[in-house]
Amino acid sequence: MATRGRTARALATGTVLALSLTLSACGNDDDSTVTPGDDPTSAAATAAADLAGKVPDAIKADGKIVVGTDSTYAPSEFLAADGKTIQGFDIDLFTAVAAKLGLKAEFVTASFDAIIPGVQSGKYEIGVSSFTVNDERKKVANMISYFEAGTQWATKAGNPTGVNTDEACGKKVAVQKATVQVDDLTARSKKCTDAGKKAITIDQYASQADATSAVVTGKDDAVLADSPVMAYAVEQTGGKLELLGDIYDSAPYGYVVKQADTAFADVLVEALKATIADGSYKTALEKWGVEDGGIDNPAVNP
Repeated sequence: MATRGRTARALATGTVLALSLTLSACGNDDDSTVTPGDDPTSAAATAAADLAGKVPDAIKADGKIVVGTDSTYAPSEFLAADGKTIQGFDIDLFTAVAAKLGLKAEFVTASFDAIIPGVQSGKYEIGVSSFTVNDERKKVANMISYFEAGTQWATKAGNPTGVNTDEACGKKVAVQKATVQVDDLTARSKKCTDAGKKAITIDQYASQADATSAVVTGKDDAVLADSPVMAYAVEQTGGKLELLGDIYDSAPYGYVVKQADTAFADVLVEALKATIADGSYKTALEKWGVEDGGIDNPAVNP
């Protein structure tokens, strides 16, 4: 993930701005001639057409891109009150990116640990689910950086069991399975046992919502996750949780595509840069209060 020293804000209400791609320049009502190079609309349409033309035929053939996402990770990607609509800053941002490529994003809920294998098998054309860019994932996929975040702990308000993030030996800690935080806790627990202390009980949950709930109910002593996710969870629990310690291990988030799809990975970088240039990138992040994690240098396998 990348840097994130931000606090997530509550979801803004109101009408969501629809992001659309204009594929042709608007005509004039009079007989005057407009030079394409002098017409911002024409220039934008030309740039969009250029990007769309770089999308592999197999992906653009049906006009959509199938996206695997774990819809339990607010405010990145999660279900709205209707229990069906997937929302979040990842969703808004990638919808804008897809539009730059002349595509409609079709988000499909999947378990987090099944998304990368699903991309590899062709079930999903891309994975968009707050994946931290790391060497292990880059061995099996191309990752396109688009955001930065770190890890943050939280505990029940008042920290009733006295959790110390630097030495959580003997504590019960909740975490979503298959995340980088599992590796973090595993390494911490080994340090405990190597020092002759009790191991950390690592309770792994299928969804981040379940991991957070385990601390609210007192089943576990603490929880850790990506920093914007943890900050948002604390806010949404209305004071039942509190953040613990500092944010650490900042790293980029990355979109996941097949390792062989190098051309597609490159055009995704161009599309991200286009959203940064026109402000739709900033709009998506600000809506969810995560603008501190914004970047200006997306790249393939950073």
